[in-house]
Amino acid sequence: MAKTTGYLDMELLRFTTAGSVDDGKSTLIGRLLYDSKSIFEDQLEAVEVASKRSGNEEVNLALLTDGLKAEREQGITIDVAYRYFATPKRKFIIADTPGHIQYTRNMVTGASTADLAILLLDARHGIVEQTIRHSFIASLLGIPHIVVCINKMDLVDFSEDVFLKICNDYTAIAAKLELGQVCFIPISAKYGHNVVTVSDKMPWYKGQTLMDVLETIPISHKINSKEIRMPVQYVIRPISDRFPDFRGYAGQMAGGVLKVGDKLTILPSGLQSMVKTLSQCTKELQEVFTPDWITIQLEDDIDVGRGDILVGIEGIQPQISQDIIMNICWFNENPLTLNTRYIVRQATNETIGIIKKINYKVNINTMEHELNTASLNMNDIASITIRTANPLVFDFYKHNRTTGSLIFIDPNTFETVGAGMIVEE
Repeated sequence: MAKTTGYLDMELLRFTTAGSVDDGKSTLIGRLLYDSKSIFEDQLEAVEVASKRSGNEEVNLALLTDGLKAEREQGITIDVAYRYFATPKRKFIIADTPGHIQYTRNMVTGASTADLAILLLDARHGIVEQTIRHSFIASLLGIPHIVVCINKMDLVDFSEDVFLKICNDYTAIAAKLELGQVCFIPISAKYGHNVVTVSDKMPWYKGQTLMDVLETIPISHKINSKEIRMPVQYVIRPISDRFPDFRGYAGQMAGGVLKVGDKLTILPSGLQSMVKTLSQCTKELQEVFTPDWITIQLEDDIDVGRGDILVGIEGIQPQISQDIIMNICWFNENPLTLNTRYIVRQATNETIGIIKKINYKVNINTMEHELNTASLNMNDIASITIRTANPLVFDFYKHNRTTGSLIFIDPNTFETVGAGMIVEE
């Protein structure tokens, strides 16, 4: 029993893979799963059969993550493939994201909750446009750790000079993008060099293997760990003799540590109250942590509904405004144009928003800001100003990922057409 409890208490690292087409992302994830003994025998047998059917002489480990039929037939990743595995030191959730430019929106989806991003480069090609695009997205999303894996080192004779040149080139880009911690690892995903075990082909590399990095890197993803934030998702009013007067506010903690007796402000109304009880299902607690799902009872009977945010009375307070400046990645084939209406979703809140201004579009190759832009096309990254029908309660994205991000929904098709991060002027 103690063993099970210890396993459940293990740290969870969420990470994503990114890179250009055929850089080996799916193969790398397959290698991690295979070498860490995180796949079942029947899964391996299925991959072996599929590899032979495809005409591969060797087992194609990429098939462990390329789950869609179209992906297996074409050898590409279209959707975001989520995989779970664990080692004795940590639990992991992987988001294997697409490399094709037309699937950049899937990369944004996979990276949005990541604590770490593995950016793959082909050692023969070095830095390409998608490398910069994915790095820019990682910067926008505030991913704190970037691991640059320079893959296919076997195809460049395990050259240290090739590795160092790519490191130098990427370091300059990382500085422009103000990326967080960046480390570089020379690997060969196909043969497992420096993935889980140390390679004997690159004695000049003295750093960690990829698995060592994943197991030991600090998980510092709890942005806004001090300020209390709890977007209300649902109001619980059971009709029963056991709970005749119960009114609970359910949702997921988006920041801080909350205790019974803490004073809270309900926004946007500005009313204040005190925490009476905290519970998870039928279990009452004295304190809860981000990102726990919880139900809160307040001491006062006040009007609170879905979309409101409960915040602590100390520390940085959220902004309240209808005019919002944000960085956006546009997902849709239909262009974003000025004065177009969209449904804007932020945490548990929804309202209508109008695009008032495109401040600039980012030239993904030069990092320059292109002014006087009237529309955005699919995969464009830009700064925009929107005006919402109702005031939004928000933090800047650098302080809180949950309350500082928005998604745009087409009111006609109800498809997600864009995602953005709220920034300061």
